[in-house]
Amino acid sequence: MADKDGPAPVIVIKKKGGHGGHHGGAWKVAYADFVTAMMAFFMVMWLMNSSQKVQESVGAYFRDPTGKGKETGSGMAGSGESISVDKNSLDKLKDNLEQAMKQMPQFEKLKDQVSMTVTGEGLRVELLETEQGLFFGSGNVQPSEMGEELLVMLAHQLGELPNNILIEGHTDARPFQAEGHYGNWELSADRANAARKLMEETGLRQGQVTQVRGFADRRLRLGDNPSDASNRRVSVIVQYLEGQASQKQEPPAPQGGGHGESKPPAKTGH
Repeated sequence: MADKDGPAPVIVIKKKGGHGGHHGGAWKVAYADFVTAMMAFFMVMWLMNSSQKVQESVGAYFRDPTGKGKETGSGMAGSGESISVDKNSLDKLKDNLEQAMKQMPQFEKLKDQVSMTVTGEGLRVELLETEQGLFFGSGNVQPSEMGEELLVMLAHQLGELPNNILIEGHTDARPFQAEGHYGNWELSADRANAARKLMEETGLRQGQVTQVRGFADRRLRLGDNPSDASNRRVSVIVQYLEGQASQKQEPPAPQGGGHGESKPPAKTGH
Protein backbone atom coordinates (compact mmCIF):
# COMPACT_ATOMS: atom_id res chain seq x y z
CA MET A 1 0.00 0.00 0.00
CA ALA A 2 1.03 3.61 -0.42
CA ASP A 3 1.37 4.09 3.32
CA LYS A 4 3.94 1.38 3.40
CA ASP A 5 5.84 2.42 0.36
CA GLY A 6 6.04 6.15 1.32
CA PRO A 7 4.08 9.32 0.57
CA ALA A 8 2.46 9.67 -2.81
CA PRO A 9 4.44 11.80 -5.25
CA VAL A 10 3.30 15.40 -5.66
CA ILE A 11 2.45 16.17 -9.23
CA VAL A 12 2.73 19.88 -10.17
CA ILE A 13 0.95 20.91 -13.34
CA LYS A 14 2.18 24.23 -14.81
CA LYS A 15 -0.03 26.03 -17.30
CA LYS A 16 1.55 28.60 -19.58
CA GLY A 17 -0.33 31.87 -19.83
CA GLY A 18 -1.19 32.63 -23.47
CA HIS A 19 -2.50 35.53 -25.55
CA GLY A 20 -5.75 35.49 -27.41
CA GLY A 21 -3.79 35.56 -30.62
CA HIS A 22 -0.89 37.32 -32.29
CA HIS A 23 -1.96 40.86 -33.31
CA GLY A 24 1.23 41.97 -35.06
CA GLY A 25 1.77 45.69 -35.91
CA ALA A 26 -1.52 46.42 -37.66
CA TRP A 27 -2.66 48.74 -34.88
CA LYS A 28 0.47 50.84 -35.37
CA VAL A 29 -0.35 51.38 -39.03
CA ALA A 30 -3.92 52.38 -38.19
CA TYR A 31 -2.73 54.80 -35.52
CA ALA A 32 -0.18 56.36 -37.88
CA ASP A 33 -2.91 56.85 -40.50
CA PHE A 34 -5.11 58.53 -37.90
CA VAL A 35 -2.33 60.92 -36.81
CA THR A 36 -1.53 61.77 -40.43
CA ALA A 37 -5.18 62.50 -41.19
CA MET A 38 -5.45 64.75 -38.14
CA MET A 39 -2.30 66.64 -39.14
CA ALA A 40 -3.67 67.14 -42.66
CA PHE A 41 -6.97 68.37 -41.21
CA PHE A 42 -5.29 70.97 -39.00
CA MET A 43 -3.07 72.09 -41.89
CA VAL A 44 -6.15 72.69 -44.04
CA MET A 45 -7.84 74.62 -41.23
CA TRP A 46 -4.71 76.76 -40.77
CA LEU A 47 -4.46 77.50 -44.48
CA MET A 48 -8.12 78.49 -44.70
CA ASN A 49 -7.51 81.14 -42.05
CA SER A 50 -4.16 82.34 -43.45
CA SER A 51 -3.55 85.37 -45.63
CA GLN A 52 -3.64 85.17 -49.42
CA LYS A 53 0.13 85.63 -49.54
CA VAL A 54 0.73 82.64 -47.23
CA GLN A 55 -1.64 80.47 -49.25
CA GLU A 56 0.12 81.36 -52.49
CA SER A 57 3.55 80.71 -50.94
CA VAL A 58 2.47 77.24 -49.79
CA GLY A 59 0.98 76.55 -53.21
CA ALA A 60 4.18 77.69 -54.91
CA TYR A 61 6.23 75.32 -52.74
CA PHE A 62 4.17 72.27 -53.69
CA ARG A 63 4.34 73.27 -57.36
CA ASP A 64 8.09 73.81 -57.17
CA PRO A 65 9.56 72.11 -54.07
CA THR A 66 13.15 72.31 -55.38
CA GLY A 67 12.99 76.10 -55.71
CA LYS A 68 14.10 76.11 -59.33
CA GLY A 69 11.14 78.25 -60.30
CA LYS A 70 12.81 81.26 -58.69
CA GLU A 71 15.54 81.02 -61.31
CA THR A 72 13.16 81.45 -64.21
CA GLY A 73 10.05 83.00 -62.77
CA SER A 74 7.09 82.10 -60.64
CA GLY A 75 4.78 79.15 -60.65
CA MET A 76 2.08 81.55 -59.45
CA ALA A 77 1.88 83.76 -62.52
CA GLY A 78 -1.71 83.61 -63.66
CA SER A 79 -2.39 80.05 -64.70
CA GLY A 80 0.33 78.59 -62.48
CA GLU A 81 2.76 77.94 -65.31
CA SER A 82 6.41 78.77 -64.76
CA ILE A 83 7.39 81.74 -66.86
CA SER A 84 10.75 83.37 -67.51
CA VAL A 85 10.05 86.99 -68.31
CA ASP A 86 12.50 87.89 -71.04
CA LYS A 87 11.95 89.59 -74.37
CA ASN A 88 10.27 86.49 -75.77
CA SER A 89 7.76 85.92 -72.99
CA LEU A 90 6.28 89.28 -72.01
CA ASP A 91 3.27 88.53 -74.17
CA LYS A 92 2.72 85.39 -72.09
CA LEU A 93 2.96 87.41 -68.88
CA LYS A 94 0.48 89.90 -70.34
CA ASP A 95 -1.98 87.05 -71.01
CA ASN A 96 -1.53 85.72 -67.46
CA LEU A 97 -2.23 89.13 -65.93
CA GLU A 98 -5.31 89.56 -68.08
CA GLN A 99 -6.60 86.18 -66.94
CA ALA A 100 -5.98 87.08 -63.30
CA MET A 101 -7.78 90.39 -63.75
CA LYS A 102 -10.82 88.59 -65.16
CA GLN A 103 -11.18 86.80 -61.83
CA MET A 104 -11.62 90.09 -59.98
CA PRO A 105 -15.19 90.96 -58.89
CA GLN A 106 -14.94 94.47 -60.42
CA PHE A 107 -13.61 93.27 -63.78
CA GLU A 108 -16.36 94.91 -65.83
CA LYS A 109 -15.46 98.32 -64.42
CA LEU A 110 -11.72 97.71 -64.80
CA LYS A 111 -11.40 96.15 -68.23
CA ASP A 112 -11.44 99.40 -70.20
CA GLN A 113 -9.27 101.28 -67.70
CA VAL A 114 -6.22 98.99 -67.66
CA SER A 115 -3.80 99.05 -70.59
CA MET A 116 -1.03 96.49 -71.05
CA THR A 117 1.59 97.01 -73.76
CA VAL A 118 5.04 95.57 -74.48
CA THR A 119 7.53 98.42 -74.93
CA GLY A 120 11.28 98.91 -75.11
CA GLU A 121 11.49 98.89 -71.29
CA GLY A 122 9.34 95.83 -70.73
CA LEU A 123 5.67 95.18 -70.03
CA ARG A 124 3.87 98.41 -69.17
CA VAL A 125 0.66 98.09 -67.13
CA GLU A 126 -1.23 101.40 -66.91
CA LEU A 127 -4.11 102.23 -64.58
CA LEU A 128 -6.06 104.85 -66.51
CA GLU A 129 -8.26 107.20 -64.52
CA THR A 130 -11.84 108.20 -65.21
CA GLU A 131 -13.35 111.62 -64.55
CA GLN A 132 -14.75 110.29 -61.27
CA GLY A 133 -11.35 108.99 -60.13
CA LEU A 134 -11.47 105.19 -60.39
CA PHE A 135 -8.09 104.34 -58.87
CA PHE A 136 -7.29 107.57 -56.99
CA GLY A 137 -9.86 110.04 -55.72
CA SER A 138 -9.72 113.69 -56.76
CA GLY A 139 -6.54 115.21 -55.36
CA ASN A 140 -5.95 112.07 -53.25
CA VAL A 141 -2.56 110.44 -52.91
CA GLN A 142 -3.81 107.12 -51.49
CA PRO A 143 -5.44 104.61 -53.87
CA SER A 144 -9.17 103.95 -53.74
CA GLU A 145 -10.59 100.56 -52.76
CA MET A 146 -10.59 99.47 -56.40
CA GLY A 147 -7.09 100.84 -56.91
CA GLU A 148 -5.86 98.85 -53.92
CA GLU A 149 -7.50 95.67 -55.18
CA LEU A 150 -5.83 95.94 -58.58
CA LEU A 151 -2.40 96.88 -57.20
CA VAL A 152 -2.51 93.97 -54.73
CA MET A 153 -3.37 91.57 -57.55
CA LEU A 154 -0.40 92.86 -59.56
CA ALA A 155 1.87 92.53 -56.53
CA HIS A 156 0.85 88.89 -56.07
CA GLN A 157 1.47 88.10 -59.72
CA LEU A 158 4.77 89.98 -60.10
CA GLY A 159 6.34 89.40 -56.68
CA GLU A 160 7.89 86.02 -57.51
CA LEU A 161 9.38 87.12 -60.83
CA PRO A 162 13.11 87.84 -61.06
CA ASN A 163 12.43 91.05 -62.98
CA ASN A 164 12.79 94.54 -61.56
CA ILE A 165 9.80 96.88 -61.40
CA LEU A 166 9.46 100.59 -62.19
CA ILE A 167 6.45 102.62 -61.04
CA GLU A 168 5.42 105.95 -62.61
CA GLY A 169 2.84 108.59 -61.80
CA HIS A 170 1.30 110.94 -64.38
CA THR A 171 -1.26 113.75 -64.29
CA ASP A 172 -3.21 115.55 -66.98
CA ALA A 173 -2.36 119.12 -67.98
CA ARG A 174 -5.00 120.76 -65.82
CA PRO A 175 -3.27 122.73 -63.08
CA PHE A 176 -3.44 121.39 -59.58
CA GLN A 177 -2.49 123.11 -56.38
CA ALA A 178 -3.16 122.25 -52.80
CA GLU A 179 -1.91 124.22 -49.84
CA GLY A 180 1.58 125.63 -50.23
CA HIS A 181 3.51 124.69 -53.35
CA TYR A 182 2.11 121.20 -53.80
CA GLY A 183 1.30 120.66 -57.48
CA ASN A 184 1.24 118.14 -60.33
CA TRP A 185 4.86 117.12 -59.86
CA GLU A 186 4.37 116.25 -56.21
CA LEU A 187 1.01 114.58 -56.82
CA SER A 188 2.31 112.30 -59.59
CA ALA A 189 5.37 111.26 -57.58
CA ASP A 190 3.39 110.68 -54.38
CA ARG A 191 0.82 108.48 -56.10
CA ALA A 192 3.57 106.35 -57.63
CA ASN A 193 5.24 106.04 -54.24
CA ALA A 194 1.94 105.12 -52.55
CA ALA A 195 1.52 102.35 -55.15
CA ARG A 196 5.05 101.15 -54.39
CA LYS A 197 4.41 100.95 -50.65
CA LEU A 198 1.19 98.99 -51.09
CA MET A 199 2.69 96.56 -53.59
CA GLU A 200 5.75 95.92 -51.43
CA GLU A 201 3.50 95.21 -48.44
CA THR A 202 1.36 92.73 -50.37
CA GLY A 203 3.63 90.75 -52.68
CA LEU A 204 6.63 92.47 -54.26
CA ARG A 205 10.05 91.49 -52.97
CA GLN A 206 12.06 94.04 -51.04
CA GLY A 207 14.29 95.79 -53.53
CA GLN A 208 12.30 94.63 -56.56
CA VAL A 209 11.17 98.20 -57.26
CA THR A 210 14.23 100.02 -58.56
CA GLN A 211 12.69 103.37 -59.54
CA VAL A 212 9.70 105.52 -58.64
CA ARG A 213 9.05 108.30 -61.14
CA GLY A 214 6.77 111.31 -61.18
CA PHE A 215 6.25 112.97 -64.56
CA ALA A 216 3.40 115.40 -63.83
CA ASP A 217 1.93 116.33 -67.28
CA ARG A 218 5.18 115.91 -69.26
CA ARG A 219 4.31 112.56 -70.79
CA LEU A 220 0.66 112.85 -71.70
CA ARG A 221 -0.98 109.72 -73.03
CA LEU A 222 -3.24 111.80 -75.28
CA GLY A 223 -1.14 114.74 -76.39
CA ASP A 224 -3.94 116.17 -78.51
CA ASN A 225 -6.31 116.17 -75.51
CA PRO A 226 -4.16 117.18 -72.53
CA SER A 227 -7.14 117.47 -70.16
CA ASP A 228 -8.45 113.95 -70.80
CA ALA A 229 -8.83 111.93 -67.62
CA SER A 230 -6.84 108.97 -69.00
CA ASN A 231 -3.72 111.13 -68.92
CA ARG A 232 -3.97 110.70 -65.14
CA ARG A 233 -2.48 107.29 -64.56
CA VAL A 234 -0.09 105.13 -62.57
CA SER A 235 2.14 102.84 -64.63
CA VAL A 236 3.79 99.62 -63.43
CA ILE A 237 6.63 98.49 -65.72
CA VAL A 238 8.05 94.96 -65.59
CA GLN A 239 11.59 95.39 -66.90
CA TYR A 240 13.42 92.91 -69.09
CA LEU A 241 15.98 90.73 -67.39
CA GLU A 242 19.50 92.06 -67.59
CA GLY A 243 20.93 91.39 -71.03
CA GLN A 244 17.48 90.70 -72.48
CA ALA A 245 16.57 94.17 -73.74
CA SER A 246 13.89 94.10 -76.39
CA GLN A 247 14.62 95.00 -79.96
CA LYS A 248 11.40 96.99 -79.99
CA GLN A 249 11.91 100.70 -79.81
CA GLU A 250 10.18 102.75 -77.16
CA PRO A 251 7.79 105.14 -78.96
CA PRO A 252 8.59 108.78 -78.38
CA ALA A 253 6.75 110.17 -75.39
CA PRO A 254 3.77 112.31 -76.42
CA GLN A 255 4.27 115.94 -75.69
CA GLY A 256 2.24 117.67 -73.03
CA GLY A 257 0.47 120.93 -73.37
CA GLY A 258 2.76 122.65 -70.89
CA HIS A 259 -0.07 124.01 -68.78
CA GLY A 260 1.17 122.71 -65.46
CA GLU A 261 2.97 125.95 -64.63
CA SER A 262 0.03 128.29 -65.06
CA LYS A 263 -1.47 129.94 -62.00
CA PRO A 264 -4.00 127.38 -60.75
CA PRO A 265 -7.39 127.89 -59.27
CA ALA A 266 -8.39 125.97 -56.16
CA LYS A 267 -7.86 122.21 -56.12
CA THR A 268 -9.10 120.56 -59.33
CA GLY A 269 -10.02 116.99 -60.16
CA HIS A 270 -6.75 115.05 -60.55
